[in-house]
Amino acid sequence: MSNIKVSALNLVPIKDGQDEKQAIDNMIDLAQNLDQLGFERYWIAEHHNAPNLVSSATALLIQHTLEHTQNIRVGSGGIMLPNHAPLVVAEQFGTLETMFPNRVDLGLGRAPGTDMMTASALRRDQHNGVFAFPEEVAQLQKYFGPEKQQGYVRAYPAVGKEVPLYVLGSSTDSAHLAARMGLPYVFAGHFAPQQMREAMAIYKELFEPSDVLDKPYMIVCLNAIVAETDEEAKKLATTLAQVAVSIARGRMEPLQPPTDDLASLLTPNELKMAESRAKSSLIGSEATVKAQLENFIDIYGDIDELMAISYVYDQDKQIDSFKRIQKVVSEINNK
Repeated sequence: MSNIKVSALNLVPIKDGQDEKQAIDNMIDLAQNLDQLGFERYWIAEHHNAPNLVSSATALLIQHTLEHTQNIRVGSGGIMLPNHAPLVVAEQFGTLETMFPNRVDLGLGRAPGTDMMTASALRRDQHNGVFAFPEEVAQLQKYFGPEKQQGYVRAYPAVGKEVPLYVLGSSTDSAHLAARMGLPYVFAGHFAPQQMREAMAIYKELFEPSDVLDKPYMIVCLNAIVAETDEEAKKLATTLAQVAVSIARGRMEPLQPPTDDLASLLTPNELKMAESRAKSSLIGSEATVKAQLENFIDIYGDIDELMAISYVYDQDKQIDSFKRIQKVVSEINNK
């Protein structure tokens, strides 16, 4: 087993009773705490037309986070490439790398991260960006590459910056691409665990060494909520359950506080859906989550990095959860 690193993903959710500014302040507070704890990286997602999230202008949030932290790598989880011209992405992240050397990551997704009407309003071509994803990733590699690789159009100041690229995926398609290009692969197990085992296996088996990596680098993103006891963690996780149901209902509600009576808020089918989501998450005390993560590795194989996303309403308890996640991974690494 490799030495597993620990990272975090943040969608910058608005909590019930708070506003957009408070959500961004919470984002920074969490980043500063994880920076002090020595987390590997802190990624911010891209979502559009979502009234409960403040993660539409991802590059701006990344810059804001870099300005308020010292060591932690900060990046995108991810930039949804169909929404953006690769030239603009390279210019933005080349600028970030110039301002904050060796601290910037560029995670790339092939989906628009929103509904099709909103995707159209983002003013790219007729949704061909999804199919052009492999070519556009290669284009970004060129823009960030050395001077001798450049063509007439250059993404200043990205030239020569070699900003690391990560391929994000929630199905097997991106696993093939990441393996073929020899890039790190990040699987979205927090919302799409169905093809996780197959995608991870494809990536590892088909991986071709590149100038970036000589062997696969596998990151898995999972919902993770760790507390002092199983009971407390399960109660905190009722916020996650309400998030999932809110998305399924198409309501996109602010992050709700935990509840002692989840069954009264959900239909029987919604309750089953929430219970199913919990099975693919890391939820419990440190001992319970340690056993869950070890079981995950037994089933899915070794991972190089755990990227945790933690929908916890209370900011202090969310930070405490991340501290406990780090402790659990440290114990597994030191076995």
